Amino acid sequence: MNILSHKLAQKGKRLLVLLPFYLFILLPLSAQYNTDRLVTIGRSALYYEDYVLSIQYFNQAISAKPYLYEPWFFRGVAKYYLDDFVGAESDCTEALSRNPYVIGIYELRGLCHIQQKKYEDAVKDYNAALRYAPESLNMWHNRALCRIQMKEYDKAQAEIDTMLHHWSRNASIYAMQSEVYLLQADTTKALESLQKSIDIDAYNGQVWAMRSAISLARQEWKEAEDFLDKALHLLPRNGSLYINRALARFNQNNLRGAMSDYDLALDYEPNNFLAHYNRGLLRAQVGDDNRAITDFDFVLKLEPDNLMALYNRALLLERTGNPRAAIRDYSKVIDEYPNFWSGLQQRAQCYRSLGMTRQAEQDEFRILKAQIDKRNGYQPRLSKKQMRKRSDEDIEKYNQLAVADEQEMEHEYQSDYRGRVQNRRVGMDYMPNYVLSTEQQQNPVKHYVAYDRQVDSLNHTLSTDKQLYIVCGSTTIKDPSPWLQSDSTSAVACWLRAVWQAERDSVDIPSRTINLLDNLSEAVRLAPANAYLLYNRGNAYVQCLDFTQAIEDYTQAIALDQNLAEAYYNRGLAHLALKQEAEGINDLSKAGELGLYQAYSIIKRQRK
Repeated sequence: MNILSHKLAQKGKRLLVLLPFYLFILLPLSAQYNTDRLVTIGRSALYYEDYVLSIQYFNQAISAKPYLYEPWFFRGVAKYYLDDFVGAESDCTEALSRNPYVIGIYELRGLCHIQQKKYEDAVKDYNAALRYAPESLNMWHNRALCRIQMKEYDKAQAEIDTMLHHWSRNASIYAMQSEVYLLQADTTKALESLQKSIDIDAYNGQVWAMRSAISLARQEWKEAEDFLDKALHLLPRNGSLYINRALARFNQNNLRGAMSDYDLALDYEPNNFLAHYNRGLLRAQVGDDNRAITDFDFVLKLEPDNLMALYNRALLLERTGNPRAAIRDYSKVIDEYPNFWSGLQQRAQCYRSLGMTRQAEQDEFRILKAQIDKRNGYQPRLSKKQMRKRSDEDIEKYNQLAVADEQEMEHEYQSDYRGRVQNRRVGMDYMPNYVLSTEQQQNPVKHYVAYDRQVDSLNHTLSTDKQLYIVCGSTTIKDPSPWLQSDSTSAVACWLRAVWQAERDSVDIPSRTINLLDNLSEAVRLAPANAYLLYNRGNAYVQCLDFTQAIEDYTQAIALDQNLAEAYYNRGLAHLALKQEAEGINDLSKAGELGLYQAYSIIKRQRK
């Protein structure tokens, strides 16, 4: 059995690398000891989930012997753990160009394609791998799921039939078959397949979730709740299941139970739109107006233009004695729906409560003119039949619970790859300038030593005890004059003076940026081969919001020094600022590869 699908029973143990075992015994005997040592240490770092550090060891191995496939492949594994699927795919491609017969590389690249929704490419990789390992259940399973995503249901069914011929007691295959039947609107066969899956393995939470989805679609609320109870017993941290059970409970007039489920859903998924929106409606239903407003406030942070949330918040603001804020929200809705008579009536009420008679009469005249007889100030109670699709923008349905447009099945691809560093929250701040400092910079991961010949020459010619170092950050030189005495017109002098003045200028920021840009341009003119000056000027252009020019300078800096991680990082952010997502992610992937682990958090955020 492929180790990719194997789950260790003993808690605390981890796979060294989740790949076919034979990969571990195929290291070439001809490789020199140092390269073997680098790969071994890198794989050890993978074992301890220190993925960023492991990449640095594989980088060194690749630099020493770029024709070996192992360091490319293992670096791809580390990047996959970090959710850098673009970078992992690229490394797998490099590994396959060096050895096209290693099944695990196709398997990993297939997973990279899946994560990028490139299902056709994933199918090609699985086709290639299955030629060498036709009995691999994992790859059959993943390829069938790709067929489903591509809506090739007939091909998926054919592959599932083949799988059932070889693995007739595998519950997940029957569950997949049931999903295909559902997508083909054959509920009867879907239920038959689900029952077979349950008979084989009654402890699969996803199967019970699928069974509940059928009952929800049929409005069999009690049955759906029972199935969701079983699913949640097995998958207790799944927010979507709590939301579905809340819907089933609401339709059985169990408002307290529905409210509890929305609370639990938000414990696990704090930013879930449906849970906040529907809980806000339920809170309004039971008179918990202030907390209902809090829910709609959150919804409107997620979707500022959601008119139904705006209208519901307006009703609550009016009810809690804040007519001015209510008028603000009502007006936004009426601007979009000028014939929404309920909104006009409510706004007129608010105007009258504030003594704004003329505005109130204008709204009331519009209502009378259309001969609309609306009940004054009455909010209809929620009914168990009142539900709308989330994408339904009919403002008259403002008081109906929202449900997802489609009940999507969560696919579990056969892999245990996952990441950690990318889960740390980082800002979208650009890396700082490279400056001249009297203190060295230490980084336990990024072993990059910034060097410039002219700076080195200056250090050798000056009598001062302190050396100048090139660091990415803030300068520590209180007075640059000792380093400016020998030649105040050199590129180094311009560099030193520009950054020192920029950090201490008391003038406004735009003027300071222009001064910095002028000084750096002069320094670049004197030293056009200095990557750090070009990088710094790129940063200055970013401050001017001239991202196109910034990208040009970063690109020139990278051409001079391909190990300048900060230039890749900042160029990636500049591409994202210009909505050039693919280019941005490629640059951030390279920055992460070179040791700036913050890049992986941004890559993950961008994917979401």
